[in-house]
Amino acid sequence: MRRDWQRDELLLVFHLYCRLPFGKLHKSNPDIIELAKVIGRTPSAVAMKACNFANLDPALERKGLSAVSKSDRLLWDEFRDDSNKIALAAEDLYDKRIEPVVKEDEIKESAMPVGETESVQNVKVRRVQRFFRNSVIVSYENRCAISGIQLPHLLIASHIIPWKDSVERRADPSNGISLNGLYDKAFDKGYITFDEQWRVCIATDLKAHFDDSEMSEKLLNIEGVRLSMPTRFLPDPEAMSYHRLKIFEKAYRTSY
Repeated sequence: MRRDWQRDELLLVFHLYCRLPFGKLHKSNPDIIELAKVIGRTPSAVAMKACNFANLDPALERKGLSAVSKSDRLLWDEFRDDSNKIALAAEDLYDKRIEPVVKEDEIKESAMPVGETESVQNVKVRRVQRFFRNSVIVSYENRCAISGIQLPHLLIASHIIPWKDSVERRADPSNGISLNGLYDKAFDKGYITFDEQWRVCIATDLKAHFDDSEMSEKLLNIEGVRLSMPTRFLPDPEAMSYHRLKIFEKAYRTSY
């Protein structure tokens, strides 16, 4: 007898979709098999459900949405409206059902007092940050979107609209770009941004401060370089417009 998909099951599959490369969303993947055991589904069913979310991702331009259910689309739309809420719920389920061993720096949920204590809030923040980083870095195939460097430990999931400026978009991968540490800091401080064609723009203020050849090669010479697009969760043009106006042009002026 066919069993309807429950909310918790969908959240766990969506969580898996966001942290696995699209090419690994198949029934033989150990992560797919593990999740299938936890929720009492077949690996094929889990893989198919994950691919349903891929069908909803405009970055993939996939056709044939007949397998996408109303509940799949509802969850996708909820995530687009408030990524922070859905990411937190998904990470909470992941910690409880997939990774039951709590890390030493985290507090067990059962031991937490009722209410938003600082400790509870810190756990929530870490979960949202973890979801965001995993989703963004995987979407960019573990590469810096400017330099192409492929060393995950040197990469940072940079928020386009800053963390403090939008609670709803804190976990939204389309509000993120994978950058190495240097470019992340420059982007965060408004020294660089991207134009409407996704080319790097350099602040005039930054140009005036560097004449060192090594720094010039690392920072100034990326002007005009086009951002390498992710395989899913394309960066949001409206978010980048916000970055240009509120982060880049507010503090620095450029003649680019």
